Amino acid sequence: MPAVPLTLEGSSVLHQMMRFRWPAWKALAQADRDARLAEAESTLGAMTESAVYSLIGHKGDLMFVHFRKNFEELGQAETALARLGLGEFLEPTTSYLSVVELGLYDSTLKLYTALAERGIEPHTPQWNQEVEIQLARQRQTMASRLWPSIPDRKYICFYPMDRRRGESQNWYQVPMAERQRMMHEHGMIGRRYGDEVKQIITGSIGFDDWEWGVDLFAEDPLVFKKLIYEMRFDEVSAVYALFGTFYVGLRLGSTGLADWLKV
Repeated sequence: MPAVPLTLEGSSVLHQMMRFRWPAWKALAQADRDARLAEAESTLGAMTESAVYSLIGHKGDLMFVHFRKNFEELGQAETALARLGLGEFLEPTTSYLSVVELGLYDSTLKLYTALAERGIEPHTPQWNQEVEIQLARQRQTMASRLWPSIPDRKYICFYPMDRRRGESQNWYQVPMAERQRMMHEHGMIGRRYGDEVKQIITGSIGFDDWEWGVDLFAEDPLVFKKLIYEMRFDEVSAVYALFGTFYVGLRLGSTGLADWLKV
């Protein structure tokens, strides 16, 4: 039985963390600031699949989050932002590139077992056809999760993560049935917080330095702490998870950027 679970991919996602050059901005004449702000508000207002957050802490000043259909459209959004008159005051600190990913451990295990019982060899044309039929059905059922809008919540928490490999514990050498069990238990914790926090998982293997990105959206930032802390105690996190840098931000609404830029 193949070791790799099936996945579904949807929106392409880019996070851009920026530091703002306040001294240079304050040195501009008011009319120049007003013109650059008006241009930025017009451009960003038309980018309905993007959101701007004021980062809290020393890791940056602003975070731009873009959801698009593909990488080409992400590149266009990145270029549009760079071409703004405001762009010369935005200094990139880091970024993260990924795609919305839904892992199908449960259905993969069921499908692979059924195909094996029918005597269908892995990766043969018949096997591949059966897999694609399953994926097509799942894509239709889960379309809203694959192509989400950015949740309109006050706070965001973003962080990248890996599964351990090459150390004393190696996630990629654990049998699929065991991985499926642990992921199911992990997911059940998240479901209990479903009314308080919206979670979007993105895959970044081959795209960025970590394997997954996690976006959490909520009205109360304390839910981030409670959810992540509880998850640290389940097996998949306690034994196999590695976490990168956390970014927490406050969403800037339609007039938020203007208020944020006031000097």
